[in-house]
Amino acid sequence: MFGLGRQKPHHYREMLKIVWENRDELPFAWRILNDGVCDGCALGTSGLSDWTIEGTHLCMVRLELMRLNTAPALDPSALADVSTIASRSSQDLRALGRLPEPMLRRKGDRGFRVVSWDEALDRIAVELRAVDTGRAAFYLTSRGITNEVYYAAQKAARFLGTNHIDNSARLCHAASTSAMKATLGYGASTCSYVDWLLADLIVFFGSNVANNQPVTTKYLHHAKQNGAQIAVVNTYREPGLRRYWVPSIPSSALFGTKLADHWFDVHTGGDLAFLIGVFRALVEAGGVDETFVRNRTVGFQQARDRALASDWPALERDSGATRARMEAFARLLTERPNAVIVWSMGLTQHTHGVETIKALVNVGLARGLPGQPNRGLVPIRGHSGVQGGAEVGCVPNIDAATLARWASVWGFYPPSAPGWTAAEMVDHAAQGDVDLFWIVGGNFLETLPDAERSRRALARPRCRVHQDIVLSSSMLVDGDGDVVLLPATTRYESEGGGTETSTERRIIFSPEVPGRRIGSARPEWRVFGDAMARAFPDRAGQIRFDSAAAIRAEIARAVPLYAGIETLRAKGDQVQWGGRTLYADGRFATPDGKAHFSNVSPSRSRSTAEGAKNAENAKNAENKSPAVFASSAVRFHVSTRRGKQFNSMIQREVDPLTGAGRDDILINAEDLRRLRLRDGTRVELRSDCGSFRGRLKAAPIRAGNLEVHWPEGNTLLSASAIDPDSMEPDFNATVTLEPLPAAQPVGL
Repeated sequence: MFGLGRQKPHHYREMLKIVWENRDELPFAWRILNDGVCDGCALGTSGLSDWTIEGTHLCMVRLELMRLNTAPALDPSALADVSTIASRSSQDLRALGRLPEPMLRRKGDRGFRVVSWDEALDRIAVELRAVDTGRAAFYLTSRGITNEVYYAAQKAARFLGTNHIDNSARLCHAASTSAMKATLGYGASTCSYVDWLLADLIVFFGSNVANNQPVTTKYLHHAKQNGAQIAVVNTYREPGLRRYWVPSIPSSALFGTKLADHWFDVHTGGDLAFLIGVFRALVEAGGVDETFVRNRTVGFQQARDRALASDWPALERDSGATRARMEAFARLLTERPNAVIVWSMGLTQHTHGVETIKALVNVGLARGLPGQPNRGLVPIRGHSGVQGGAEVGCVPNIDAATLARWASVWGFYPPSAPGWTAAEMVDHAAQGDVDLFWIVGGNFLETLPDAERSRRALARPRCRVHQDIVLSSSMLVDGDGDVVLLPATTRYESEGGGTETSTERRIIFSPEVPGRRIGSARPEWRVFGDAMARAFPDRAGQIRFDSAAAIRAEIARAVPLYAGIETLRAKGDQVQWGGRTLYADGRFATPDGKAHFSNVSPSRSRSTAEGAKNAENAKNAENKSPAVFASSAVRFHVSTRRGKQFNSMIQREVDPLTGAGRDDILINAEDLRRLRLRDGTRVELRSDCGSFRGRLKAAPIRAGNLEVHWPEGNTLLSASAIDPDSMEPDFNATVTLEPLPAAQPVGL
């Protein structure tokens, strides 16, 4: 009962800790929970309710973030000499409190001094007037940022004359957006959460909702009661998907809910080959919905021929799954036609991310999943701002028709030159090609491969602006120019409220919540307008907004997809663009109105000379001594995973779902045996780019593969490994493994 003695989260105990942590602002915290839209994942709960099932919906992700909203102001004197705090962890920096006032650090200064908003904006305005617009870049992350902020920021960048603006979706679901736009028309979920409840089958590819979107486990509990089965395609058999204790459902809180019914084990990056094999199996077994394909799609014959030309042994080698398992998955889709396929970064964060999602869409189209009730394709979002950020224009490259529409709404024509994606911004800044770098939230030092490159990118601009609610290590990087810190309000403190767009395309209004405020912090959207107006006063009327409601009104004119956002003004107000079922009228948002099959190849799925032979190499090492096998013989494919954290914000040193510490390296138990190593052995992983030290931990992971936590494992990653179609970085690597002498410390 209650999972006593099992490795699991202790929800009620953790809730009490969070109550104690927020004891100085409990009434304010309660109002945020009761009235605001969750600033955690993109599930989109409003207050304690949602639009899927009745009852109270509250998860630990949201509660763990509460202190960011209730923390007191930090003492600005702590930043007078940054060398005294530069070695502190990000968690310790956040614990100092909220940024209360603008601060400025001139080139050569030891630290920051408090300045007025006028002085801070004057310094930025000087740079805005002087900068070559091709050398200015803007980046926004998803930390509670609203659609209004994203829209105001991208308009400000284009007002300045640059398309170098991007958001953090580039690091997670850019591959999904690119592939889905090309094949379906929109880069968004084709169904709603309510469809999960009535589905026959729910499939998770490279996703662990128990960790990242825990409220969805409640949906899965009810879906299973309605007869649904759950399948998981992954390298690691996530414990949270085996059984989960849903605290708000008495029976589940007592005994847990068994979730996964079917497991399909694949190599890291092997999903592309697996999906091609599944598509081929559907074709060969007559599992294709021919009516749907004939009436609503194009390109099937070419995709079919490409799949049939693939080699089964190669698909097995690259995927890590047998032909029989791929055929079994195809049968499951056929036997349970109302299927919802859900995926996350396990599919997208690869150099072949777009190809993988196109292969997934092929399978979905073959089964007629998009545009029909109780089935669909769902790129589930782990952060509350990323779905809407791109949809309201906070991306570097915009089509000509949209630019023309914006020109008519804005009164000035946006630039047409290509813009930089997030990774390109960092590359250019590290090379000295950026003079003004304006960053809202985020921390490149902890989110991107190659921290030294990110450090150079932060150091070289003539002026660097950080807009955030708390300190981060990025702010403390010594610069060749000036650094400005601007204190931001949270979404709950922002005048006029704001909106977020959930995974199911629901634009939800979050009202301003009464309560204490921090210093002179301002909403990010207002600061962008104020800075641009100060730099170009003769054009101030084109860029300044007098209210959040005015931004929503303009979004409705500039982004037709968001019609209705201008009507949102109170708790619970929402509008779902595309309706419950996207493409329900049978027409897709492509130029010809048809969904498009893609010709995909497994050749980009893995390095077959290295990755697909990992397990075989481990077998061959069985009779070798550790000193022999570790030198170079055995190579593993390693992926980065999330633990108890939100984005790069680490909240627990030990993940309550897996029991893994931050330096643990998950490894197959059979690999341990073959390599003659013990659980807990201290080892060093080495890639072509760096190394990582940790402890081996036996886990239910596909042989030949390892997992380490992110961002700690970023030391192994290559900054040049990137998907060429979406420009999404690859967060995986090929490594060798070497035991450490007993005296050597474990750590980065």
